[in-house]
Amino acid sequence: MSTESIAATLELHAAKRRSRSETGSVLFEYWELTKPEINLLIAITTGASFSIAAAGVLPAVPWIPLFQSVLGTALVASGAATLNQLIELPYDARMRRTARRPLASGRLAPWRALWFGVALSVVGVAYLAISTNALAAFLAALTLIGYLFLYTPLKRITPLCTLVGAIPGAAPPLIGWAAARGHLDPAAWGLFAMVFLWQFPHFMPIAWMYREDYARAGYLVLPRRESSDRFVMWHTVAPSAALMVVSLLPAINRLSGLLYAGGAFALGVVLLCYSVRFAIHRTTIAARQLLIASILYLPAIFGLLILDKA
Repeated sequence: MSTESIAATLELHAAKRRSRSETGSVLFEYWELTKPEINLLIAITTGASFSIAAAGVLPAVPWIPLFQSVLGTALVASGAATLNQLIELPYDARMRRTARRPLASGRLAPWRALWFGVALSVVGVAYLAISTNALAAFLAALTLIGYLFLYTPLKRITPLCTLVGAIPGAAPPLIGWAAARGHLDPAAWGLFAMVFLWQFPHFMPIAWMYREDYARAGYLVLPRRESSDRFVMWHTVAPSAALMVVSLLPAINRLSGLLYAGGAFALGVVLLCYSVRFAIHRTTIAARQLLIASILYLPAIFGLLILDKA
């Protein structure tokens, strides 16, 4: 083999390796657009709600419909996350926290995110309609619309955007319940209330830690006046205290037993303690501790619900 042919062969193999590497990199960028860490929590709440609802009417959990409801919900959530980043592209680029996202950093073209987000959303809603029922698909579509066209623009208008955004953010348990039963019971709204209230102690430490970042991008997630500290305190402590009470509803409604009741109360006390500490001290350490506690709280309490189904 000549020197030229050897060099050509080596270049060909190198090109193939670069191609595979670039393909993997691009796929990772699309994966990052879907916000997989948030999708994990969505999958947990959707799946737990489906399991609890199914346990009330079926002798065993139907695993295939459970998977279908979680998959469909995750697809819609992924589409919403992608389109949200597309809408907020010029603002994300101004924030240190979000400047390295695929769109904000320029690693992915906006038109690619557009078709990717629309495809995920349409396929997710259609998949839920075909594999589960119309109500689950309708709730998913309503959640998508509320997240993109109410919560997203309100972030630049009023600090009450968190209150509005918590509604679509708490929809996954409703979708899971509807997928299992075809209708919504009061117990489903109890699960909705739990996730709704949880979002405040989860988001407030983020809003506080990155308040300068948000202000630089023009977001009004916190008041710009002296009332900001009072706003953070009330929107952290009050929902945490309410969550401690609401989290006991599944036990009161006999959806779960004493194991869940005891665990839910203990988790609620821990979250409330971290919330009060953050509200009083308002330090980065206290904010991070509350954020970690909130992230652990949601899968823990829904895991208890699954383990201790009545």
